[in-house]
Amino acid sequence: MRMFVKPVLIASAILSLAACSLDPREYETTPVVVQTEAGPVTCQLYTHEQVIWDRATSRPNSMDVETADNLCRQEGVRVKSGG
Repeated sequence: MRMFVKPVLIASAILSLAACSLDPREYETTPVVVQTEAGPVTCQLYTHEQVIWDRATSRPNSMDVETADNLCRQEGVRVKSGG
């Protein structure tokens, strides 16, 4: 009987992990626009419990991707904090 317990536990763990979604698209919120001196940055925010996936979907040509993404993460933090 003991021989079957370990494989059953492993299979249960694998099925539990497979049921968890790691696809950010499932957590998307309505995009927001952040106004900057360089122009508007459209941000795709995700779940309000974390901001690691938040990113820019459009930005002014004069702004690099990293700067735009950082602005979006800052906006995610602002929203998360209730702002």
